[in-house]
Amino acid sequence: MDDLRFTQPNLSTPTLRNTPQPRLLRRIFFGDEGLRAGWGILLFVLLCFGSNYAISMLQLLPSQPHATPGQPSPELPPASSIVSEGVLLLLVSASTLILSRIERRPISVYGLGGPGRLRLFLYGLFWGLVLLSLLVLVLWRTNLLVFDGLLLAPAAIFRYAAVWAFGFLLVALFEETFLRGYLQFTLTRGISALYRPFTTSSQARTFGFWTAAIVLCSIFGFGHSNNPGESPFGLFAVGLFGLTFIFSLWRTGSLWWAIGAHTSWNWAQSFLYGVGDSGNMIHYHLLASHPVGRPLLSGGTTGPEGSIFVLPTLALLATAAFFAIPRTQRPLVANPASCATMMD
Repeated sequence: MDDLRFTQPNLSTPTLRNTPQPRLLRRIFFGDEGLRAGWGILLFVLLCFGSNYAISMLQLLPSQPHATPGQPSPELPPASSIVSEGVLLLLVSASTLILSRIERRPISVYGLGGPGRLRLFLYGLFWGLVLLSLLVLVLWRTNLLVFDGLLLAPAAIFRYAAVWAFGFLLVALFEETFLRGYLQFTLTRGISALYRPFTTSSQARTFGFWTAAIVLCSIFGFGHSNNPGESPFGLFAVGLFGLTFIFSLWRTGSLWWAIGAHTSWNWAQSFLYGVGDSGNMIHYHLLASHPVGRPLLSGGTTGPEGSIFVLPTLALLATAAFFAIPRTQRPLVANPASCATMMD
């Protein structure tokens, strides 16, 4: 019989040399500032769209009226609009909260915290209402917009004014937190890292912020392309609106001025003046109106946002954001790593 020898495995042999795999995986998913920006954005998008797709498959949301090609936009009822926007806001809020826990960052760094939130919100409400009213006044005085009379009985005015104010607050909260909250912060962080080898850290953050803003505002404009009464110029104007709101974020480090201005602008044009809102009309608005003349001047079915007169109005809105708001800390421009407890 052969001499069988049982030998102990040498623990120093290469059998354990692959143990640093977890460290390699950690470098793939995490950098100096925690979860890498690309993975964070991918996870955020999957959470938002995946959960929204699941809800739509289960048919848990009320259906919205569909437009017939070549026909005016159908009016949106308040109940279904509020439920739909509320669910979307809930999904985005939950996704933001989950990512903030994964990245160990306070949710305030995504533009939702900071001092003076109520003051910023009220400032935004004021300027959105005033400047949309100024735009409507210009269209009316130049005979590009005609008012046909009241549509609501006195007893219903305050009820529907409050209902639609709540509805458009949900719209503003959803759109601002979705594209100008977590995504703006994280895309800024990722793009800044690409600029950093070629410039100073401060300049890299500035370039990263505005590059991210242009990308996300382009998506914001394109996202309105399915609105039935929207126009090419209206889509361009929507993108400029996004940049205006981003500018207020740059000035204050907060989304609350933009949320206020977004809310009152939509409420005034949709409920108060009864004009199109990016091609959409709503049920139970106060005034009946219709555009007259060339769509590029009157706005046409798009509403005032489709008029070339919206350009100086947006310039005034940006000016209001510049002068009416004291410049405070800007956490989205500062080093994001300083705003959070990073991974060990």
